[in-house]
Amino acid sequence: MAGSDNKLADTAEKVFIGKSEQEAWLTLALANRHGLVTGATGTGKTVTLQVMAEGFARAGVPVFAADIKGDLSGIAATGEAKDFITKRASGMGLSFQPDRFSTVFWDVFGEQGHPVRATVTEMGPLLLSRMLDLNDVQEGVLNVAFRVADENGLTLVDMKDLRALLDAIAPNGGKKPVDEDDVDELADIRKAAQGYGNVSKATVGTIQRQLLVLENQGGTKFFGEPALALNDFMKADSDGRGYVNILVADKLMQSPRLYATFLLWMLSELFEELPEAGDLPKPKLVFFFDEAHLLFNDAPKALLDKIEQVVRLIRSKGVGVYFVTQNPIDVPDKVLAQLGNRVQHALRAFTPRDQKAVQAAAQTFRPNPKLDTARVIMELGTGEALVSFLEGKGTPSMVERVLIRPPSARIGPLTPEERKQVMNASPLKGKYDTAIDAESAYEMIQKRIAGTAATAGEAGGGAPASGGGGILGQLGAIVGTIFGTNVKRGRMSTGQVIARQVTRSVTNKVIGDLAAGVGKSVGGSLGGSIGRSLVRGALGGLLRR
Repeated sequence: MAGSDNKLADTAEKVFIGKSEQEAWLTLALANRHGLVTGATGTGKTVTLQVMAEGFARAGVPVFAADIKGDLSGIAATGEAKDFITKRASGMGLSFQPDRFSTVFWDVFGEQGHPVRATVTEMGPLLLSRMLDLNDVQEGVLNVAFRVADENGLTLVDMKDLRALLDAIAPNGGKKPVDEDDVDELADIRKAAQGYGNVSKATVGTIQRQLLVLENQGGTKFFGEPALALNDFMKADSDGRGYVNILVADKLMQSPRLYATFLLWMLSELFEELPEAGDLPKPKLVFFFDEAHLLFNDAPKALLDKIEQVVRLIRSKGVGVYFVTQNPIDVPDKVLAQLGNRVQHALRAFTPRDQKAVQAAAQTFRPNPKLDTARVIMELGTGEALVSFLEGKGTPSMVERVLIRPPSARIGPLTPEERKQVMNASPLKGKYDTAIDAESAYEMIQKRIAGTAATAGEAGGGAPASGGGGILGQLGAIVGTIFGTNVKRGRMSTGQVIARQVTRSVTNKVIGDLAAGVGKSVGGSLGGSIGRSLVRGALGGLLRR
């Protein structure tokens, strides 16, 4: 950490980023106006990201960042006073003082960090459709499935819950019962689904196959419980510094759509859960979105509009979002307009198309009469950048060419042993490490089928097993005795057959209502949501009311 005698040390109001002819300071009160870090591979984007993360952490601002290559993990280890580092620091008026920062590692696959999980219900149909690469018709059917689940108290926690629900809403192909004992125990669910539009078996089958693709990419590890509590990101250590939360993403990046949708889900959860905060002296959290172009590639207009809405409004929740990518043109104009703090590393232009991209990048800055911005972008060396941060009342400063300050922590990755030590010392150790398979849609649907089967068995003259059929079986036995339906097949009158069907319909409705009221009383984070009004937010995630 820079010493107190340094004139360019971070302060309670600003973070020092770099210096050349002018000093580059990022004002904390304007840091929630979002930002953009761009540049070609190998030009220093990761080091700049680390410098910014360190500055925010010193100021007590928690940070979340995805670590694509593993290099960012070094922020958890003490930096080394190497010659090139001390030389650059002294050239800026800094006396280099090695430092390290409190770090929590997260990993969707649970291998190099705490497991990160969400429930299917919380993810919502819009983002899940994006993750599954569904077309409009398939997305419509998935929306129907979520509506039926919400209205029937079928909590979707993991992939088997979603598969069970899709099987439940799929038409049964018009099959007729073999005899009077064969009933469609899920007829009311299928009828409810068809009430929202045509749900074809072929479309449901396509969605099921896409789920298999997602499972093969490791998606089953992402969906489940205990689900991530976002408050665990927003913590400070005993010294008052913000924790640096690092998502280990080297393996996750092998499935780019899963990576992008997962980070977008996290962003949407922050947007939906955090209260309005107005203008704060510093952000509550800064969120770095690396490889940001993956978020926007082939995204439908409806999703882009929602992303733009979230980015525009989340600053009022006290969250700053910083996109990291190669070129500003990777980001749609509506989103780009919201990114006031800019750091542009070098771009290379070897073709007319590349030159056009450089010109486009130069035009995103407030011009400086002393600089030919487009030319300088191609001349920048490693560790140099064009910088424009918000100042005053939120207007961008003129673009300046600066040297980025050296990080205080290690530049480069941790060793596996060092990472293990950090994980063992984590304040969240043990909270997310063991998955919980709570009662949810799969179990509820299976009980419903088993209960109806038990009722049918008893109506056929079989002796009811102890506890067989649960509440549904017991209600069926009682009402069946009243109506005389607990007799062998072939000896029932027409009235008794009708009475048995009424009995089944009534008891199924009772159990369905009971399930909606009880929900996941056995356990799980969503139990409190069932039985209350279910409302979905801007990106389709579940809002608790």
